[in-house]
Amino acid sequence: MMITDIETYFSKGCGRCARFSTPDCSIKDWQEGLAQLRSICLSADLKETVKWGHPCYMFADRNIALLGAFRKDFGLSFFNAALMKDAENILERQGPNTKHPNLIRFTSNSGPAQMEDVILAYLQEATGYAATGQTLPKDDSALDLPEELVEALDADPELSEAFHALTRGRQRSYVINLNGAKKQETRVNRIAKFRDKIIDGKGANEH
Repeated sequence: MMITDIETYFSKGCGRCARFSTPDCSIKDWQEGLAQLRSICLSADLKETVKWGHPCYMFADRNIALLGAFRKDFGLSFFNAALMKDAENILERQGPNTKHPNLIRFTSNSGPAQMEDVILAYLQEATGYAATGQTLPKDDSALDLPEELVEALDADPELSEAFHALTRGRQRSYVINLNGAKKQETRVNRIAKFRDKIIDGKGANEH
């Protein structure tokens, strides 16, 4: 089960896999670098919370960035990445189905400290868009995904790849189901429950 307490993430992991709270958890290798990223995000006056089992940083009620750790690297990924100018040309795509480069990737614990000024500049750019409510026009050729689903896919590369590999009909089944929920909290909870089914390539109504 994904964690909901921020300190648990930094000490034990996200709770998404069997390596949670074991010496083999990816968090263990990158604790120093993740702590530095956390410090940088907090110094940018971002609100710290937990979403999708990861530290998420918000401004003006909008998700700005998310921390993540893997076996070979860790990083800071940006929401609404299509707005980012990427002045330093450092953003990378997290996977083949990521529409826009959104990740600053690190392969050493010293990386965040060495790039602190650049990271802060990117965070300030992103908070500027949030402050003014700026978003990109929606792509009319694509399904109109609920905001909570878009954010979950941005935060979870494995889920994103699996969702985009689904047939359009199966994708639509999740959109219909989620749009049927009036409360944001309900939609977020449904996405968490749907994760395994999406990974297995099934639609919302399939068993």
